[in-house]
Amino acid sequence: MRLTRRTAWLPLLLSAAAPARAATTILVLDPELRDTSGEGETPAQQRRLAMIGEQLRKGLAASGRYSPVDPAPQRARLAAGPAPGTCPSCAAEAAAALGAQLALVTVVHKVSNLILGIHIVMLDAASGEARGAWQADIRGNTDESWRHGIAWLLRHRLLAGPEAGH
Repeated sequence: MRLTRRTAWLPLLLSAAAPARAATTILVLDPELRDTSGEGETPAQQRRLAMIGEQLRKGLAASGRYSPVDPAPQRARLAAGPAPGTCPSCAAEAAAALGAQLALVTVVHKVSNLILGIHIVMLDAASGEARGAWQADIRGNTDESWRHGIAWLLRHRLLAGPEAGH
């Protein structure tokens, strides 16, 4: 069979006309701090936790693959404990209660002011099973290092390819 220019473009045109896949709803839980440094939590670290939570929500939404849901209605329930970082089923239940398909749990482990790790787990809201887990080590307890760590995780892990997180 001989292909003409017109028929060679047909598959490309049909794939472009295919409906876009709907964004997956996700509950990005407020990040937690696990401080084993002995230095104690500071207001700056609490601000950084809020900052990276917002960075995750915006980055996932900007990808078009995810549609973050507002965590506010579940904050009081989650604050009563146990923390989602130690209770994956609690995170999955909170996501399901908000109609989200996935839950994203983020824990920043502070070993010292120089050594920190960002750990992220994506959970299926219906089953509570992990869909993915990623981590990045960062150096320095600064806004810049925290932002850079989250940006790296978004770019190279959470949104790395069409199958990432799905």
